Amino acid sequence: MTPAFSEPSKKKARIEIIPLIDVIFFLLATFILFTLSLDKLQTVPVDLPQVSPNASAEAPKDDEIVVLQVSEGGTAYWNRELIAAAEIPARLTNYKNSAEVPTVLISSDTLARYGDVIGVLDQVRLAGIERISIETIDRPAGR
Repeated sequence: MTPAFSEPSKKKARIEIIPLIDVIFFLLATFILFTLSLDKLQTVPVDLPQVSPNASAEAPKDDEIVVLQVSEGGTAYWNRELIAAAEIPARLTNYKNSAEVPTVLISSDTLARYGDVIGVLDQVRLAGIERISIETIDRPAGR
């Protein structure tokens, strides 16, 4: 007698590669279409200074440059001379009127506050001095 029910044969599991390839190509096409539809980045135009052969002739001498160092508590140094912050506008006006090419180097010591330095920068601009440099190294007070 043969049994009425036979055991089902066991099939081995297989990994189908064709549907996997289809999914990969779909993702690739999606990313390509997405990147093509992105807007291009817009940049800010920057006018860089041009070098001229006579640039060294126009450079001010070291004795004509004023080093204005901002310190703590409303004090400043005008070429290593301690002054009050209230004296700065008058000195800048006198300097602008007396120098051929007025140039100011603004620096600060380790005790200066950021707002005080920006206030001095504004005073230099209000005095009409166009050649301004800002020093970015730490200095001890008064140097």
